[in-house]
Amino acid sequence: MTDTFSANSALARALQAIDAANAADPGQEDGRPAALVYGERMSVELARLFPKASPVLQIAARGQHVERWLLPRADYPQGKQGYLAWRREQGRRHGERVAGIMADAGFGPEDCARVGVLLRKEALKRDDEVQALEDVICFTFLRWYFAGFAQGKDPLAVQDIVEKTARKMSAEGRARALAEFDLPPELTAAFRD
Repeated sequence: MTDTFSANSALARALQAIDAANAADPGQEDGRPAALVYGERMSVELARLFPKASPVLQIAARGQHVERWLLPRADYPQGKQGYLAWRREQGRRHGERVAGIMADAGFGPEDCARVGVLLRKEALKRDDEVQALEDVICFTFLRWYFAGFAQGKDPLAVQDIVEKTARKMSAEGRARALAEFDLPPELTAAFRD
């Protein structure tokens, strides 16, 4: 990219292509494709938390769950090992798919490779952009999905998920989550340093 106009055009093309891919999600939320809604929510949280995010980070946030429904969790064994294998494969697939979208939109090989690093969560806690993406993922979960997830679940299972979520976040993200979300007292301890 040699100028802002072409970078912005490539960014817009990439985001539109991700939205078009996610619009095919057969799952629905509020009468719209669930993956499309999730991508939009990720972009809103990213803009709020990291208003100066790079184009690659903006694309990674929007493409976090691109075509996720194509690899159902049920295709993998039950239990932790099956879940982790499914998540790794999703990250690999998302990185590959979004890199292809970016290449088609006009991004160079370095940016295409970089988005894969972000979507595979490589160097979490050591790479600022990977950590920013993880914080956005956690905020999106807490803001939009936590209440539905927690409803009717064993409180110990909910606490375990909240603790795992908090561990993935940066110290700044945990502090901000404490300030923004009205979590029950038994769950707030997970967000304290």
